[in-house]
Amino acid sequence: MGNCMIKNSFIFLEKVSTTKEKNVWGQGITDWQDFIKTKKIKRISPQKKQYYNRKIQEAQHALSEDDSSYFINKLPKKEMWRLYDYFKDECCFLDIEVDSYGKMVLIGISNYFSSNFFVKGVNLDKKNIEKELSKYKLMVTFNGHSFDIPKIQKQMGIKMQIPHIDLKPHCVTLGFSGGLKEVEKILNLKRPSHLYGNPVDLWKAFHASGDKEYLDLLIEYNKEDCENLKSIMDHVYKIYKIAISSLRQNV
Repeated sequence: MGNCMIKNSFIFLEKVSTTKEKNVWGQGITDWQDFIKTKKIKRISPQKKQYYNRKIQEAQHALSEDDSSYFINKLPKKEMWRLYDYFKDECCFLDIEVDSYGKMVLIGISNYFSSNFFVKGVNLDKKNIEKELSKYKLMVTFNGHSFDIPKIQKQMGIKMQIPHIDLKPHCVTLGFSGGLKEVEKILNLKRPSHLYGNPVDLWKAFHASGDKEYLDLLIEYNKEDCENLKSIMDHVYKIYKIAISSLRQNV
């Protein structure tokens, strides 16, 4: 896995803000090994240093065990993106579709190799979703903190146990405002013209007619959403990583 963003991060340590993290980088301490090896760090007492050393060793152990959940309550939500390159191969991209009453009718869960779709009345149940999510160490959504995840938790009674990167606030921070389709346009991500419709209408048409063509189109639409999440995640990660790398070199 080589050197990666999480191993350059100190923000998961208690009471370490972005300012304090910059201060550590500014002393030439750019990763966990540097931190442990350095005897004295300005503005960190010897006792606190010992404590942080233990916490870094705990984090190293968690990574060696592939335990991403270790970081759930330690990394601030907006900093979860730092786990991405380490867990990229075990990351899923999730998107839900709902009916006109806000009830889930489809969950798409995709990775870099394949996609699985869970449809109401076919295979959309708690056991199947839990089994699918258990394969992953990290999850990426667009507006999932406000929309997808609360619905999955409330409507299916599923407790999320993996770190979650919600791309929407990151896109806003980087000046890509609007919904997923708007962000796709800003980043010049093309989607086929027949996949710009309203997914709620597609489900309604399928439900009314029983014509599988509408369901296939809804699945195709959801798959396109998941595919574009991957491109947006890669784009956001690249910008952040460049910004932080230059910060580390220039503090």
